[in-house]
Amino acid sequence: MYARTNPGAGRLTPREKRVFGIVGVAIIVILGGLGAWAALAPGYGSSGHGCVTVTLPSSTGGATLHYCGAAARSFCRDSFRSQDAISLRARPQCVLAGLGPPAPGASP
Repeated sequence: MYARTNPGAGRLTPREKRVFGIVGVAIIVILGGLGAWAALAPGYGSSGHGCVTVTLPSSTGGATLHYCGAAARSFCRDSFRSQDAISLRARPQCVLAGLGPPAPGASP
């Protein structure tokens, strides 16, 4: 019924169509770029060279622990002393980083 009282309602001019098209393409390009960046952007990477990266299950999906230097050495030392779930997941990453368990007979 509204169209009868306002005959021009619902019709777009060629200029309006062009503007909507340009805006639509721009939104698609931006969202595509953000998606590609999110998929390909480097994160912390893998453990190595004295840095440890451990991904753990969390209530919101996942948590990443990343330590380098003295913090990594302390984290790995504690991981090899404990038996909790985080320590067990961290041990292989500590070995990859070159921060494996202390040699038998070595003083801590």
